[in-house]
Amino acid sequence: MTPIRVMLVDDHPVVRTGYRRLLEQGGDIAVVAEAGNGETAYGLYQEHAPDVCVTDLSMPGIGGLELLRKLIARDAGARVLVFSMHDTPQLIARAFEGGACGFVSKQADPEHLVDAVRAAHAGRRYLDPHSAPGVLQDTARMEAQRLSSLSQREFEIFRLLAEGRSAADCARLLHLSSKTVANHQTCIKEKLDVPGPAALVHLALRNGVIEQIHP
Repeated sequence: MTPIRVMLVDDHPVVRTGYRRLLEQGGDIAVVAEAGNGETAYGLYQEHAPDVCVTDLSMPGIGGLELLRKLIARDAGARVLVFSMHDTPQLIARAFEGGACGFVSKQADPEHLVDAVRAAHAGRRYLDPHSAPGVLQDTARMEAQRLSSLSQREFEIFRLLAEGRSAADCARLLHLSSKTVANHQTCIKEKLDVPGPAALVHLALRNGVIEQIHP
């Protein structure tokens, strides 16, 4: 069986060594790259294309949340796990809203990181038992409310855009004018509160509007 390829991002080399040993002891996970900051991690992600990226939040230069944003903007199907000692409900919610597929507190049992990597690789979201249990449900509920606010026409345009269709494609397929599609796009962005195309795609993936993108 091909092992799950993981990139570790943490600014403490000794900590990364411990993570590597923990993850690789089961035989089904291989750490293919390590980085001590977000800038290096972004370059290594492009070079190694790992199945899962495990990142800390507090690092020199760009932090874990900014790295998450950059990776999702580059690859909407990126599977990024946040592994941090900062585990407040607000921070966990922000990580999930930013596109993280899992969050593990450094105060949780180490085995939860292994479980989280396997879950992420399988396309499942993960929150360790130590962290706030209602965060995933709250985030999912909020996203569901935003999606339900779309009109039927807006939802169809949202789905097409998430599939990678252009505005011109939407106009042609739905027999609408370009101006009408542009107006719907503006409404969709405001209702869903998404900063750009990559975030829109990731929202669609998380909620099953389109099928999972595989690298």
